[in-house]
Amino acid sequence: MLFPKKVKHRKWHKGRKRQLGVATRTNSIAFGEFGLKTSEHGWVTSRQLESVRRVLTRYVRRGGKIWTRVFPDRPVTKKGNETPMGGGKGAPDYYVAVVKPGTVMFEMGGVTRESAMEAMKLAGYKLGVKTKFVE
Repeated sequence: MLFPKKVKHRKWHKGRKRQLGVATRTNSIAFGEFGLKTSEHGWVTSRQLESVRRVLTRYVRRGGKIWTRVFPDRPVTKKGNETPMGGGKGAPDYYVAVVKPGTVMFEMGGVTRESAMEAMKLAGYKLGVKTKFVE
């Protein structure tokens, strides 16, 4: 699973999951021919990203190349079960990548359009946000 080797701050503020516009940086395909683009805001966990990576690599076998364009660098903390109130903030539990609508999360090249479309469709089921196939 993906997570940062080293972080400046172990625990972050939660912030608010409000809609803050569309993606401006990773909003177009840069490396491959086909991509998987998000249609909504959300957090994508490192487990979900790993699951998508496995689906894509299994589907294309040796035929194509896959690029992951997002990285989970935001820590999410969690307190232990049955812990009483107080006692401070919980320990970092997992990491997420914050995505906006229009973010190209995965790219693929060296495969046919049909196989790329099918692989991206299967990958979209693994994510917690709505996605669409782009080329």
